Amino acid sequence: MALNTLESRIRYRLSRSRGLVFTPMDFLDLSDRDQTGRVLRKLVAEQSLVRIARGLYAKTRQSSVTGKTIPALPLPVLAREGLAKLGVQVVPSRAEREYNSGNTTQVPTGRVIAIRGKHVSRRIGFNDNYIVLERAARQ
Repeated sequence: MALNTLESRIRYRLSRSRGLVFTPMDFLDLSDRDQTGRVLRKLVAEQSLVRIARGLYAKTRQSSVTGKTIPALPLPVLAREGLAKLGVQVVPSRAEREYNSGNTTQVPTGRVIAIRGKHVSRRIGFNDNYIVLERAARQ
């Protein structure tokens, strides 16, 4: 594989990466932000990546049910990885704490993620399914 274009270098890095979530910052050593953004938008148009939030992209796979392109893993898993990349601390949500302590039998869906520290204003989601971010109390 000839790695002479920015697109080929980004594709190579994506294929070799064990991570599933990427930011444009992951590719700034290859080129500037504008060119990197153009390549990432092209990969989204080709359905090699999906955009799950402003500045967060995830690897894809084909759905065995519909045949459409979907994120490689469930949205809560990708959101946790993306938040970690952004430097946001993820902690158990109120529902997870109550379930784990035995106070309720209601199993948490994972769609609510508690964060501590940085304020996050991005909506993380795909196909009109979004993660709800809950501010965790300081302990």
